[in-house]
Amino acid sequence: MPVAENWHNGGMHPTPPHTRRRLAPAWLLGLLVLFCLTAPATQAAWYRQEAAIMGTRVAVELWHTDPGAARAAMDAVMAEMRRIDAAMSPRRPDSELARLNRRAAHEAVAVSAELYDLIARALRFSRLSDGAFDITFASVGHLYDFRRGIAPDEAQIAAALPGIDYRQVILEAGHRIRYGRPQVLIDLGGIAKGHAVDRAIALLQARGIREALVSAGGDSRILGDHHGRPWMIGIRDPEREQGSAVVLPLDDTAISTSGDYERFFVRDGVRFHHILSPATGRPARGARSVTILGPDATTTDALSTTVFVLGAEKGLALIESLPGIEAVIIDAAGRLHFTRGLAPPAAARPPFAPAPATP
Repeated sequence: MPVAENWHNGGMHPTPPHTRRRLAPAWLLGLLVLFCLTAPATQAAWYRQEAAIMGTRVAVELWHTDPGAARAAMDAVMAEMRRIDAAMSPRRPDSELARLNRRAAHEAVAVSAELYDLIARALRFSRLSDGAFDITFASVGHLYDFRRGIAPDEAQIAAALPGIDYRQVILEAGHRIRYGRPQVLIDLGGIAKGHAVDRAIALLQARGIREALVSAGGDSRILGDHHGRPWMIGIRDPEREQGSAVVLPLDDTAISTSGDYERFFVRDGVRFHHILSPATGRPARGARSVTILGPDATTTDALSTTVFVLGAEKGLALIESLPGIEAVIIDAAGRLHFTRGLAPPAAARPPFAPAPATP
């Protein structure tokens, strides 16, 4: 809400009760009117902008005292999101990532420092998770079409599965990358949106903005708080599109959720969703939803996919080993699991929620 300025004559003495009030001189009234007309108006408020980018809904909300500066900041965020989408979408034939996928099995390909560094970071998450997170899932993933309800058959998966192996993405000096096998394809869908959110937050910080929320689908990052209060962030109930399984009060943090309800189709009673197990090339079945909290969205994005593939038990064990990271998991049976830092008191847990896993 805009904030009205309170004008007062702070330097004037109160008129004694026995003194007759006199009208201010005309020149003084004119000067006051001129000042009011030319003084910049303060429009301290929350400003919001949304767009469809990177195959999802992107939104930015921020607090600012200048409407023009707020719009310019939000436009910069959207431009940055579009730039990253243009570079890192595997489905855009002119993208840098698509060019890498076409050529890297035949020769080392020079790429931008940004793409090289993000792929290097993705490979570190692969090593951390022993391959549960693997950007080469696209070697099989490209055979799925979730819009038309198409899944590969057993023979197609068997032929493409050798391409899923993060160790076949070889980083060379000079920001050059090559693939060790001809079947290898990579997709940064498990980390690129988080990277884009982090880049957007960095742009806002550079403009002096200290309170904002940027989201791209299931990946969000909060800068500061909600003007003195925490943001109330709901984790969707997988069974109810408009319902929340958990609501968390948050500030100055990143949060990412991976769920089997985001992109899926049902065929012959079987639910096919987009989060694939690198070991099988088929949808992972250990969870319905995984939410990760951490210091940056690139990390939380990658870890939410990782834990979804690992399942509740192994996923919790991994997250408990990482300082500054927390998780909420809804397992395949619909039960809630929390890391120790988020676990509510026993009396506050819903009846179906188990006690937190012991380390």
